Amino acid sequence: MADPRDEEQPQYTLYRSRPKLFRRRDEDLVPTRPEETPPGAPKPPRRKRKLRPGRILAYVALALVGWVLISLVLFLVSAQIQQSKVSSAADAQLGGAGNPLTTPNTILVLGSDARPKGTKEAGASTIGQASRSDTILLMRIGGGKNATLSIPRDTVVNIPGHGQDKINAAYAIGGPALAIRTVEQFLGIDVNHLVEVNFDNFPQLIDALGGITYKGGCVISRLNGGFKNGGYTLRLPAGSHKINGKQALALARTRKNECSAKDNDFSRARRQQKILSAIKDKVTSFSTFVRLPWVSWAAPKAVRSDMAGPSLLGLVGAELTSGSSKPEVLTPTGVSGVSGLTVDDATKRRAVQKFLAG
Repeated sequence: MADPRDEEQPQYTLYRSRPKLFRRRDEDLVPTRPEETPPGAPKPPRRKRKLRPGRILAYVALALVGWVLISLVLFLVSAQIQQSKVSSAADAQLGGAGNPLTTPNTILVLGSDARPKGTKEAGASTIGQASRSDTILLMRIGGGKNATLSIPRDTVVNIPGHGQDKINAAYAIGGPALAIRTVEQFLGIDVNHLVEVNFDNFPQLIDALGGITYKGGCVISRLNGGFKNGGYTLRLPAGSHKINGKQALALARTRKNECSAKDNDFSRARRQQKILSAIKDKVTSFSTFVRLPWVSWAAPKAVRSDMAGPSLLGLVGAELTSGSSKPEVLTPTGVSGVSGLTVDDATKRRAVQKFLAG
C-alpha cells in the first residue's frame, strides 16, 4: 500500500476580483499575496497613466478656478483697506441701496485738482490741502441700468450753507460730504455711493492693465505747469494710441488743449468718459485675465469708496455686464460771472429723467 505522505498536495493560489462595476479586464484580477521579487532582480516597471484629453481639461479648469479665486481674494482685501479711508461724514451722507449687481445705484465719482507735492506751479494746492473737484461724474449702474452724467465743474449752484458758487468749490469747502449734499440738492436725486479717484494710484491701475487704447483728436497739454514746473506735459497726436497710466491721468485732467482753443470742460468730460470706456474694454480682454491678480489688487487702490469689497465687486460686475451707455454732459443754458455756467430747471429735469431711466 502506498504511503499517503508520498502524495504531493496540490498548490492553490487565491484571487479576489474587483467589483463588476470597476472591473475592466480579466487580467485585473489581483492576487491576495503578490509574488515576491527575488533578491537582486530588477523591479518590474510601473505602468504610467496616460494623460487623456478629459484629464488635461480637468487640470486646466482647476488652474483657472484657482487663478480667479486668488484674484477675488486680492480684490476683496484691497477694497477693504481702501474703504476705511472714506470720511465718516461722507459715509453718513450717503443713502445706501442694494448690491449694484442687481439693484440700480447712483454713484458719485469725484476727482480733485490737487497737484503733486513739489510742484512749482503758482497758486497750486497740493495733495493733502483743500482742493476743488476736477471731476464730477454720476453713474447709474445695476439692475440692467447703465448711464453716466458729467457735471461741468464751473456750473454755478447753491452750496448748502455757503450760498452761490461753482459746484467744484463744495469739495474744497466741506470735502466729499458737502459735495454729495450739493449734487443731491442741485439735481434732486439721492446719491447711494461715493467713489473718489485717487490720482496717486490711478496710473498704477492703467499700468496693471498693460495700458489702454484711446482714440481721439490731438491733445497737447501742460498739467501742473508742465515738465518745467514739476508737472507733466502730454503730447498725443490725433488717432488711436495705446497710452500708459501717466498719459491716461493727464488726458483725464486736460482742460486747456494747445491743439484746440475751443476745448473746454465739456471736451474734458467726454475724454474722461472715453477713458472709462477704454478701461472697460481692456478689463474684458484676454490679456487682462493673464494679469488678473495684479489688476485685482490695483483696482481698489485707485479709488476710495464707502463700498465694501462685495459691493465694489458688484459694481465692477454690473458695469461689465450691463452694456455700454452714451456719455452725457449736463448742458449749460446760460453764463454767470466771468466763467460760471448756469443750467435752467427744465434742462436739469430732462437730464435727470434720462439718467435715471438708464
